[in-house]
Amino acid sequence: MKLRVDRDAFAEAVAWTARALPTRPAVPVLAGIRLELSEDGSTLHLSGFDYEVSTRASVHVLSEESGAALVPGRLLAEIVRNLPPGSVHIDTDGPRVRISGGAARFTLITMPLEDYPSLPGMPGRIGSISADAFATAVRQVTPAASRDDTLPMLTGAYLDFRGDTLNVVATDRYRIAVRELWWNPDDQGVDVAALVPARTLGDTVRGLVTRSNVDIALSTVSGGEGVGLSPAEGMIGFENGERRTTTRLIDSEFVKYASWFPKEFAARAEVAVAPLMEAVKRVALVADRNTPLRLAFSGDEVVLEAGSGDDAQAVEAIEVAYEGEPMRLAFRPDYLMDGLTAVESDGAHLNFTEPTKPAVFTEVPAKEGEKPSFRYLVQPLRMP
Repeated sequence: MKLRVDRDAFAEAVAWTARALPTRPAVPVLAGIRLELSEDGSTLHLSGFDYEVSTRASVHVLSEESGAALVPGRLLAEIVRNLPPGSVHIDTDGPRVRISGGAARFTLITMPLEDYPSLPGMPGRIGSISADAFATAVRQVTPAASRDDTLPMLTGAYLDFRGDTLNVVATDRYRIAVRELWWNPDDQGVDVAALVPARTLGDTVRGLVTRSNVDIALSTVSGGEGVGLSPAEGMIGFENGERRTTTRLIDSEFVKYASWFPKEFAARAEVAVAPLMEAVKRVALVADRNTPLRLAFSGDEVVLEAGSGDDAQAVEAIEVAYEGEPMRLAFRPDYLMDGLTAVESDGAHLNFTEPTKPAVFTEVPAKEGEKPSFRYLVQPLRMP
């Protein structure tokens, strides 16, 4: 194999592919990235796989000799990222791969290509969605997913496809985030759902090409009218330009999230998001991760407090538009920040029922009475 490729394009392709590489591979070859030239020599395909997640990227090259090689993936990513701008030259010599850019020269020892597993094929496409909208929805929702692997269901992001509506949902039992958005299904009668590892989904959307579309592929079977998920397959794929990734689904039932949200509220505060977030950051400086940050709503202000007794204390008041009886609630500061950060509008509605029952944060709709596209339910903490 002998080729020349643009450094920036190659670095992006390597970085995308390296997302699937395990930190502690079950077998050594899974730490490698497979490099293979297309038959016509115009394209270099890069592949990564850990038996759960696969990634594949392609980049245009000028080649003189065809071939394939398996090289240490993370090391390759670091090398290419630090090469000077311009062209990168790659050629193989037996068990070695030489990589050069500018005055820099590197030689890597290849890994046994014959031991590398075959990548899974893409499932059947079920539709497409705007890359920007999908990435935004995933970023809004995935912070609410659990990091505790003892309950796999809670570590996933639930993709609920119904007609031309997609709901992206995540929860860790103490909060739940839901983003509704439009997508373009191949079958308007589609009614399927997939529980995708939230970490993998977050990594995937970070590498999407902006102002483009993402094709979504899902293992499906026909089930009467519309399309139904085939649990035996359990795989979802995303394809965006020259990049694609697949991942196994989490084999678990997701919570009936719609029933978690209150139908009516006793009070509502309309707040400017940026000032409230700044106030939360300041007051939370004296609060530990699990120490409650207290909010007292009344009239036209909310008073934020943290700390008590002999501990450090902080108090700050900001203006709000509040409707309802005065109410005092307490939240984990990080849960509060995650909900506010996810709101895209300048203002947010904070909806309350009782101090000990879930609150719901939404953006302020552009039109009065319009349904919010993002909802964040969070359970308050009990105050002493």
